[in-house]
Amino acid sequence: MPSVVKINVLTVPDDQREVLERRFASRAGSVENSDGFEWFELLRPMEGTDQYLVYTRWRSEEDFQNWMATSMRGAGAHGGQGEGGERPKPAASGSTLWSFEVVQQAAPKA
Repeated sequence: MPSVVKINVLTVPDDQREVLERRFASRAGSVENSDGFEWFELLRPMEGTDQYLVYTRWRSEEDFQNWMATSMRGAGAHGGQGEGGERPKPAASGSTLWSFEVVQQAAPKA
């Protein structure tokens, strides 16, 4: 069965870039121990766009869905708690989720 790739496309205003990156850094480790998780990358745009890409690869669609169900139950799944316990405003102004199956892959030769 091929792996499944999920790419979350986040539209992030310039003044929220540091906030977004800091929030992802503070949650490091929250997905890595999930069953079926294979890879994560947060991709910062270099030029011409305000969209970050959040790349995750999973063993199966079911593993991704199980992680989503579990992560959404947790408090502050993407950002934690703000001052006084309230949830901080999102750093992204928009989000789109793309889904792909891995049909070919290559790695550097050892």
